[in-house]
Amino acid sequence: MIRDSTADRWYMIEAIALARRSVEEGAGGPFGALLVRDGRVLGRGRNRVVADCDPTAHAEVLAIREACVALGVFHLAGATLYASCEPCPMCLAAAHWAQLARVVYAAEAADAAALGFADGAIRDILAGRAEDRMMPRAQMMRAEALEVFRLWRQSPLRVPY
Repeated sequence: MIRDSTADRWYMIEAIALARRSVEEGAGGPFGALLVRDGRVLGRGRNRVVADCDPTAHAEVLAIREACVALGVFHLAGATLYASCEPCPMCLAAAHWAQLARVVYAAEAADAAALGFADGAIRDILAGRAEDRMMPRAQMMRAEALEVFRLWRQSPLRVPY
């Protein structure tokens, strides 16, 4: 269970303010996010899907990107993501990739779904078997791709992650 501390409330107030700004600017949906570690705000994001013509420009992803660029890292271990709404599957996956410590959110996915931001079908697809997913998938040219993997494994420029 997530604690409800004064600091958590303060950061959530800012995440919700970012969501309000997104609405006021018409940049995208009513979503905002804040990334915090050790009492320091590392990144902020507000939904910019419409403004940027980018379906991945969700508040949570933009906050993670801003923090990573500012710190020059691609992992944010120990950080907390404050989101004005429960993260969608893409944003939750990004939080895992960034190795965040926890996620604190305000509105639930069902609240967003009531406005037309329904990601339930995507959640169901990702939870199901690969062969049952709606988007057809096909594999080809594996050997050629594995050759590139071999090159990466041998590269002196390789950064493991």
